[in-house]
Amino acid sequence: MTRRTDWAQRQERGSALLLRAMTWLSLRLGRTAARGLLHLIAVYYVLFSPRARAASRDYLRRALGRPARWSDIYQHVFTFATTIHDRIYLINNRFDLFDIRPQGHTLVDAALAKGRGAFLMGGHLGSFEVVRALGRTRPGMRVVVTMFDENARKINATIGAVNPAAQPEVIALGQVDSMLQVNERLDRNCLVGMLADRTLLADATSSMRRMAFLGEPAAFPLGPLYMAAMLKRPVIFMTGLYRGGNRYDVHFELVADFTDTPREARRAAVDAALVRYVALLDRHCRAAPYNWFNYFDFWQTAQADQAAKQPQTAQPAPAAQAAKSTNAAPAHADIAARVARNAYATNRADTARARSAAAHAGLAARETSDA
Repeated sequence: MTRRTDWAQRQERGSALLLRAMTWLSLRLGRTAARGLLHLIAVYYVLFSPRARAASRDYLRRALGRPARWSDIYQHVFTFATTIHDRIYLINNRFDLFDIRPQGHTLVDAALAKGRGAFLMGGHLGSFEVVRALGRTRPGMRVVVTMFDENARKINATIGAVNPAAQPEVIALGQVDSMLQVNERLDRNCLVGMLADRTLLADATSSMRRMAFLGEPAAFPLGPLYMAAMLKRPVIFMTGLYRGGNRYDVHFELVADFTDTPREARRAAVDAALVRYVALLDRHCRAAPYNWFNYFDFWQTAQADQAAKQPQTAQPAPAAQAAKSTNAAPAHADIAARVARNAYATNRADTARARSAAAHAGLAARETSDA
């Protein structure tokens, strides 16, 4: 049985009623006064969320290069609470409250000038909402969000509770026509945003790769980059880092341009792009360590420790292992098989990659509406 990763098994906290109450208070009290509530929220989560606290400590030890103190964990949680709270104002078009400093935005302009759109690939690093806010301030720029179907409903419900008029255009991935919808939006010269720093399935080794990140290997999905490669579009890294007060630094950096990548060079190009993407995550996490919001065992160290304690069993013969690997079916093969019938899977090699991309790209890029 295919096993989901730790984060995918957790239930999200919060409710639409709580969001509406917080929105009402925040818009009437103002950002400065309402931020006082965030300190209470941060203290509560630091004290009563032991798994999140342990994950924060583990991450901060790597990002800071020293053992994390309680004050570091508190600052980590408070930064997350701040970015969630600031969504209320950004969704309600209160851009005047913020000092947003874009860097590298000419990359986006250059991509849109070609008229074929581009992928904006980020992670659970900083605020995606502040990146989307830039698009809403520029006429003619459309940002479409891609995510897993279940979360597409949740994020729409979350934003609808804050401001129904600000709901983003969302493509729910993992559906039979998801890739066709993505391609259609790109052809309209849209920016297609996705988060690519989480794997949905813990044992889906064919659709992920372990890369050195903050000093130790962690799993990253291949599906989002394969989708971009198959659709022959550029991929631009994005992140909106909270820098204290009302300031956000928004970074855009090129990950890869698959426009002219031939099919036979696709795998090598995707591998190089993943190296570049992980390196960018690593660099920005070290530069702004309190902006990383994956509050789970990202490096799967607990699972590794548990596996190490299990008694060793005999390994299957190479032939048997090869047969097992060959016959292993992905958990979402039913979805993948349907998507693989579209025009992008033109040969057997591309069919396998189409399955991986369609079944895992949206799932792995899933963004939780943690508000």
